Amino acid sequence: MKLPLFFAKRYLFSKKSVNAINIISSISMIGVLVSTMALVIVLSFYNGLENFILSQYSTFSPEFRIEPSSGKVFSTQSESFKKVRSLPEISSYSEVLEDKILAEHNQQQFIGRLKGVEPKSLHHVANEQMLLEGNLEVEIDSTAYAILGTTVQANLQVPLQGNDNQILLHIPDKKASPNNINPLEDIRSRVIRPSAILGYQPGFEDLIIVPIDFAKDLLNEHDNISAIELYGQNNNSSALQKEIQDLLGSDYIVKNREQQNPTLYKTVRSEKWIVFFIVTIIGIIAIFNIIGSLTMLVIDKKQDMVVLNSLGANNNLIQNIFFYQGILIALIGSVIGAFLGLVFCLLQEQFGFVTTSEGSLFDAYPVDIRYMDLVLIFVTVMVVSTLVSYMASRLNIRGINRRGALESN
Repeated sequence: MKLPLFFAKRYLFSKKSVNAINIISSISMIGVLVSTMALVIVLSFYNGLENFILSQYSTFSPEFRIEPSSGKVFSTQSESFKKVRSLPEISSYSEVLEDKILAEHNQQQFIGRLKGVEPKSLHHVANEQMLLEGNLEVEIDSTAYAILGTTVQANLQVPLQGNDNQILLHIPDKKASPNNINPLEDIRSRVIRPSAILGYQPGFEDLIIVPIDFAKDLLNEHDNISAIELYGQNNNSSALQKEIQDLLGSDYIVKNREQQNPTLYKTVRSEKWIVFFIVTIIGIIAIFNIIGSLTMLVIDKKQDMVVLNSLGANNNLIQNIFFYQGILIALIGSVIGAFLGLVFCLLQEQFGFVTTSEGSLFDAYPVDIRYMDLVLIFVTVMVVSTLVSYMASRLNIRGINRRGALESN
């Protein structure tokens, strides 16, 4: 193994004057370098976009959400829920009651999602910056108020101030008597005033957030809730998720953020890997330059091969010389490419010189360097390069043998 590697290094780092073989080898190395660098930059940029997109959902998506394994509502009277509430890792525990409702204002109607929350929990997980207008209160002096999503406010055109800012909420009464003659008796209605309008939050623009007691009264669901939303250290700890699941048992499901919105996560990640696949295909085309480089090198070094063969070297040893030559080209190109890609991403993270157009949600493209991605890129490039180098060296030596270039004497 040492002898083929020695010859490969000598051929690659020859101090002789520059010729066509050196130029072709350099082009092959640059092809590997550029493709590796492109993969590092593209994946890091997509990681940054992924973090940005998911962060837009995390404000109102709790770290963990407890739901019943069957049915829509459940009771929290058991001792296990008290244990969950007292866990030291939990910073915010809020019972939630949700349902679809019909909101009405000045003959304008909109079907939205009513979300009843514990009023004090809002101050643990939200801040005034999340609001487009108003204040972050759903209960003032025992009076219930609503925080409206942007789509709700846009459809109802309800003002925050003035006497004409009441919203009428309607929902069919689940516990209505089947003997009612008047259909209107099967509808429960309540009036509420808005206190704020949410800033744009993807997936939550149709929300109407109210105190949970108001929601229970409107929905006529005084003993049960829809879910429990938990906030901890905001790291989606699988250990904490398992601990909560063990406390509650199989009758309940504890979901982390990804499980709460699996479609979003799958879409964002699949886009990243589709781009990775496309750029990898382009990189493979660049890596195939190694075949041309090795072919030219084999032709140029035919006389050396004759000498080695006369000294007792077999075809396997000669083949390994060119195989290691291809590996060295790929190794040097991939290492330098990964380094340059990493430096580019660090500079972008620090200075943000690659900017977006005006009006975008961010000024400079975000990046997130994940070192497992670097490992994946390096392994992918080296595996492809190894296969290409092996095929090129094997086919070239066979071609020379057929022409009798390695015949003894």
